[in-house]
Amino acid sequence: EVLSLIDLAKKNKLSYIFSDRSGETNDAFVADFAVATQADFVKFGAPCRGERVAKYNRLWEIEKEGII
Repeated sequence: EVLSLIDLAKKNKLSYIFSDRSGETNDAFVADFAVATQADFVKFGAPCRGERVAKYNRLWEIEKEGII
């Protein structure tokens, strides 16, 4: 379902944002998914809690790998 919505947004020249929710875990999958789908934006919040830092760290790792 998510991939269908992303495709629909892209076809209609709409931006989309990947965001975390309260109660998130330290799993940084959303960062990988945002990069893989070429998300326009991510919204993880201020890096003041472990689960948020994990997502920013994963984006940094992806950048160091030369993917973004």
